[in-house]
Amino acid sequence: MPKFEKVVLITKETPLQGLRQRYGTKSQARFVMEQQHVAFDSYERFDETYSGALERIRRSLPAGTRVSVVDLKYLPTYQFDPTAAVVTVGPDGLVANTAKYLTSQPLIAVNPDPATIDGVLARNSVEEALGLLAGAIEPIEQPLAMAEAHLADGQTLLAVNDLFIGQKTHVSARYEIRFGNVHEQQSSSGVIVSTGAGSTGWRRSILTGASGIVQAEGQIKAEQQGNLSFAFAPESRRLAFAVREPFVSRASSANLIAGSILESQKLVLTSQMPQNGVIFSDGIEADYLEFNSGAIASIGLAKRTVRLWSYRLQSRR
Repeated sequence: MPKFEKVVLITKETPLQGLRQRYGTKSQARFVMEQQHVAFDSYERFDETYSGALERIRRSLPAGTRVSVVDLKYLPTYQFDPTAAVVTVGPDGLVANTAKYLTSQPLIAVNPDPATIDGVLARNSVEEALGLLAGAIEPIEQPLAMAEAHLADGQTLLAVNDLFIGQKTHVSARYEIRFGNVHEQQSSSGVIVSTGAGSTGWRRSILTGASGIVQAEGQIKAEQQGNLSFAFAPESRRLAFAVREPFVSRASSANLIAGSILESQKLVLTSQMPQNGVIFSDGIEADYLEFNSGAIASIGLAKRTVRLWSYRLQSRR
């Protein structure tokens, strides 16, 4: 009998599949890309590598294992079997997109193409994932901390990487922000709250861009920018928030623009947006909470954690 009776494989459309859907055929997609002087070989190479990794997993699972294949776009409505093992095949972002929908299931993240995927969270090769699923490899289980947004009406939203609080359009978000005893009215491009797992993504981009602008203005040196501390451990029981592009006016301030949220703390935002205010997580804009005028969001660490499995060979006796 297999170690897991059911395995759920989470997939993501490859860039080539996206081009096929857009242009109808692979040959037409190639024609359009080459007309724009874009190399098509890299699209083909990644698609072949990805498809090959997925097929090897499906073909090599222990006999008797039930398999479901779920594309990223169906995650918000998919009901996970609590006894299943979940395997993501794709980039680190797919791990975060999947993890927030799990309860107690182990999550095994496969990096199908280490040449193009960093593998911060997707650390396992196909062979290592198969060993974990078969019980031949003893897993190292790393708990990933999650952020949680809680609205006054009881709605909640979890995030493995980041929460975004702001406008769904490009107009300014307006809200009151409160952290501890400090509060102020703000107008900005939104607030990002990052976990340790997400600290190398959106948070890094915000800090890199901000420090680059300051450097260009001659306020800091290049070596100081390179020493920026943006990352913290995925299991850390802390969150980091940053306000994007805060605007200072008679009605808005920019004194409370960044900080760390610890275990017992909450970042509280009250919406002042008549419409289009949203809270979404991990880049999935379709799965969001409405955050319009009067709504109050409390942001903090979630009690739930993600069970991320990576490999460790059993010691030989």
